[in-house]
Amino acid sequence: MSDARGRLIIISAPSGAGKGTVIRELRRLRPELRYSVSATTRAPRPGEEHGVDYIFVTPEEFEAMEARGEFLESETYVGRRYGTPRSPIERNIGDGADTILEIEVKGARKVRAKKPDALSIFLAPPSEQELRRRLRDRGTTPGEEFERRLDTAKKEMEAIGEYEYAVINDDPERAAQEIISIIDRS
Repeated sequence: MSDARGRLIIISAPSGAGKGTVIRELRRLRPELRYSVSATTRAPRPGEEHGVDYIFVTPEEFEAMEARGEFLESETYVGRRYGTPRSPIERNIGDGADTILEIEVKGARKVRAKKPDALSIFLAPPSEQELRRRLRDRGTTPGEEFERRLDTAKKEMEAIGEYEYAVINDDPERAAQEIISIIDRS
């Protein structure tokens, strides 16, 4: 075990801002970064793997995990439950590894309240029109959910000032490089 403690790096973005793509690029550029895998009650999207992208659980399993105090935070987002497992983050940080936490705005507020030394970065789309296009092109969001996600995304954009840093995702590779620069100087 290292004497140096790792850092928790919070990355939030509205749905459709491209955070998954940017974080994949970030992890490619910096493979030593650890990634906090969140639990969710939503169904996997095509190509997503259990334990890699999310820990996919039933609502009953989620409630049991929550009751046992296994989450650093949990939240309902667009009708689905999401939670951040506490023990992997604490283990990574204790081992001296910087750990990326991809999380929505409400959950990030809860985590920052418990971990005020966390580095917080908001990833924003270049425009509302681009956000709408990305959500639509994803092709995995039915009409009613699409509108809910778009409405939620607009509200989340208002929280950009709560974060230490904001990065515009106009190009995933450039955005990942900017995040690395932020991590290196923080």
